[in-house]
Amino acid sequence: MHIIVLVKQVPETSDVQMDKETGTMIRSSSSSIINPLDLYALEAALTIKDVKGARVSVITMGPAGAIKVLKEAIAMGCDDAVHLTDRAFAGSDTWATSYILAQAIKKLGLPDLILCGERATDGDTAQVGPAIASWLSLPAVTYTSKIEQIEINSIIAERLIEEGYQKVKVALPALMTVVKEIGIVRLPTLKGKKKAMASSIPQWNAHDIEADPSFIGLKGSPTRVVKIETPKVSRNCTLVHVEDEASMSVAMDSLFAFLNDRDFLQKGGKKHA
Repeated sequence: MHIIVLVKQVPETSDVQMDKETGTMIRSSSSSIINPLDLYALEAALTIKDVKGARVSVITMGPAGAIKVLKEAIAMGCDDAVHLTDRAFAGSDTWATSYILAQAIKKLGLPDLILCGERATDGDTAQVGPAIASWLSLPAVTYTSKIEQIEINSIIAERLIEEGYQKVKVALPALMTVVKEIGIVRLPTLKGKKKAMASSIPQWNAHDIEADPSFIGLKGSPTRVVKIETPKVSRNCTLVHVEDEASMSVAMDSLFAFLNDRDFLQKGGKKHA
């Protein structure tokens, strides 16, 4: 069985910077980590490998620094990895990104199962996984919380929905996006770290995956960011120090006056004094 896991390098949530002209994220200036939700996809794949036996390949798209997330995946127990990197990929939206990843999967060879995190913490769209399934004409199962049974040509899984859980059976090959409930993420092992350090990870560009130039990068992305604004939070407040009974009385009077002015102290349509 062959499983491909798609992972992404994302900025630390406290260190995100945007290019106001292009509307894209400035990744080179941010400290980056593996998308936390992709770790659950890795765990799901490695659990299947432990139980059923499988080859687990990892793919990521990003600048040179993104190779470290592939090394981390190998250290956790994955078998091999591919790094998609090309200046032509820069600025790709979810549509273009899903196309690029689908082309890479075709080159690597269509696997039995493709696993993705529920979403990426930087874009937060949850669109790339299902879009890849569309490019590859595969069935997609989103919000997978449990993989119950894997058969020769199908898989039985449980997915999280608003009303609770839904059990589904889907033919293989298929794509699944997973949620945190899929399992507890394992830590890299010393043996895995040694393997990761010694691993030679191939880098593929647009030509390698036979990508149509009109489908990739900023020019090939139909999404347009019209305007970027940083929200400003301003609070006008009064700080009251309570030191004795007199200041306590002043503080309480101020609080009740504040609540009363905003109609927060009402009963039967009438304000309380």
